[in-house]
Amino acid sequence: MTIRAIVLDIGGVLELTPDTGVYQRWDERFGAGSIERLADLFEAGEVGHITLEQLHERATATLGVSAALFDAFMEEVWVDYLGVYNAEMADYWRARRAEGYLTAIISNSFVGAREREEEAYRFSELTDQIVYSHEVGLKKPDAAIYELCLGRIGMKAEEVVFVDDYEPNCEAARALGMAAVFFKDTEQTIRELDALLQKG
Repeated sequence: MTIRAIVLDIGGVLELTPDTGVYQRWDERFGAGSIERLADLFEAGEVGHITLEQLHERATATLGVSAALFDAFMEEVWVDYLGVYNAEMADYWRARRAEGYLTAIISNSFVGAREREEEAYRFSELTDQIVYSHEVGLKKPDAAIYELCLGRIGMKAEEVVFVDDYEPNCEAARALGMAAVFFKDTEQTIRELDALLQKG
């Protein structure tokens, strides 16, 4: 079946996110093992089980630090989270949309991500649909988040190609019948997408 839609991940694909060492630095500042103690809170934030305000309140209580210090940590976390805009990938995707392909995003995200990413990169202007895990309560590689996206864009799995920088997420898409490209770098991804699109 002909590919009619291109669905991308954000972190590692539209945003290039090299390790900045932020968590290691702050773990030393808060005290060894402190970041691990926040794991459940951050996981809850990924599926929208807590608000950003609740995260800040509970984290400061868990760590026994001031709100100002935790706010400083989170500002660095957001810089790390947003990474660097992958303009080459975004421009390619925008050009395919102009040709008539439908575009969408499936992102394992975090409470507050839509506002931060919209301010930084205006993804809403690039795509027809954005499915954020923190807004829908589902995360990749759960098949349900892919099915939700397919329903929103009105496409069959066989009409969609999905791009992600985490192979298990690609495998989950393929299990549903979608084509998938494992993102290693932009040039390789564009080359593989072109090959898939030309088949149709």
